[in-house]
Amino acid sequence: MTHIKLIVGLGNPELRYKDTRHNAGFWFIDELVRHYPLEFKFDSRFKGESGTSHINALHVRFLRPRTYMNESGRSVVLMMRYFDIQPGSVLVVHDDLDLDSGIVRLKKGGGHGGHNGLRDLIREIGSNEFFRLRLGIGHPGNSDEVTNYVLHRPRVEERLLILRAITQSVELIELIISGDHATAMNKLHSIDN
Repeated sequence: MTHIKLIVGLGNPELRYKDTRHNAGFWFIDELVRHYPLEFKFDSRFKGESGTSHINALHVRFLRPRTYMNESGRSVVLMMRYFDIQPGSVLVVHDDLDLDSGIVRLKKGGGHGGHNGLRDLIREIGSNEFFRLRLGIGHPGNSDEVTNYVLHRPRVEERLLILRAITQSVELIELIISGDHATAMNKLHSIDN
């Protein structure tokens, strides 16, 4: 069973994007910091904020790319190459329009689903065989409104649902990191949001 060696939270770096739906991956990292001894610092080698921690006796690296969402892959691939981390040992946490707010799903592989951060990751890594923690943010209902939707703050009730899903995911992070993905998936997918 392969354990997760790198957890990447996707988002946009500027303060004006901090509370937007597209930064749900960063929100996940923020929640992890509240539960585990984890300090982030900017590392120019990886074009992002990185940190390490021991979770469930396993050494795990963390990355918050400081590139914009559309260029997330460059930051991630730099760290993967430097530490010789294979795609199957990477967990990417990101917002997902195809899931309602408060729904969270764990999966390995698949396409980018129109998500520009995932599109760039797959292109840069040369593989789609990484794990994804998909945090539902809902859909505006019209594809022409997607860009505006993801770059704005969710309504209060939506944000609470997303944050609850993040908390539930963090509670299962030890299972995910240790490689017990089937149990983690069953627990995540059975949560009644």
